[in-house]
Amino acid sequence: MTSNRERNDRKTGKKPGFKPRSEGRSERGWSPQPRQEPRGESRGEQPPRGPRQKVDADNFLWGRHPVLAALENPARKGMGRLLATPERAAELESQGVPNGHRVEVIDPAQLARLLPASAVHQGLAFKVQPLEGVSLEELAEPATGLLVMLDQVTDPQNVGAVFRSALAFGARGIIVRDRHSPALAGALAKAAAGATERLACARVVNLSRALERLADLGWRAVGLDGSAEQTLEEALDARPTVLVMGSEGEGIRRLVAEHCDALARIPMPGGFESLNVSNAAAIALYEAARKQGG
Repeated sequence: MTSNRERNDRKTGKKPGFKPRSEGRSERGWSPQPRQEPRGESRGEQPPRGPRQKVDADNFLWGRHPVLAALENPARKGMGRLLATPERAAELESQGVPNGHRVEVIDPAQLARLLPASAVHQGLAFKVQPLEGVSLEELAEPATGLLVMLDQVTDPQNVGAVFRSALAFGARGIIVRDRHSPALAGALAKAAAGATERLACARVVNLSRALERLADLGWRAVGLDGSAEQTLEEALDARPTVLVMGSEGEGIRRLVAEHCDALARIPMPGGFESLNVSNAAAIALYEAARKQGG
């Protein structure tokens, strides 16, 4: 006796007993893309379960250096929620948690869902409000050393890297425009590796007026401009200096440039005349610190 299935198999050219892989799947059929293993599955780990929550990155610090720097900042005492995976929590408890913060132990997958998808949290996160910063006068008095002003630099990674370089080369602080500047948290704080907790920041309404006020207080402004006649070495001296950095592509805005005492370029004998703003800031800070005798 021949079964109905075998007769159908002969009509369609299938071998008797053949069961197509798509049988039982939805009518949409198979996907031409190979199956992607969920993250961690190939290592025997369980992938994160449940939907990722809507993240307010401006209220989170993550990563070992940013979180530890925030915990050690007296201004953060008694503030926020400290979240740690079991392994990191044990490390913190053994070393003593700074400023009396309490550790909330959380599963790694749960912690990952609280943060942006790209966040490398290293088992630590701190949910806090961003620091408010200081006034321009607090930052600028007395007039000595170096300050950095950022004009329309909005990428958090770049701003964070500038903070890190400014701290490394002994600058007194950073000045940014209040509007359109990223909060000192999230990816910015991660790129700064803790520098945002140790370096003062002033947020001002108008950068041109801020430069006028700084001039009254005894500061000299040097703006970086790739088309300037003077080199950075020629423009800098030992006087209190504000290094003014513009965004990539547009550079310093015209009105801000007009309030600078000098415009200067970084010589590039290699012929490639475009640097990432954070790289340019590091070079400028090194040269300015050298002129200051640092």
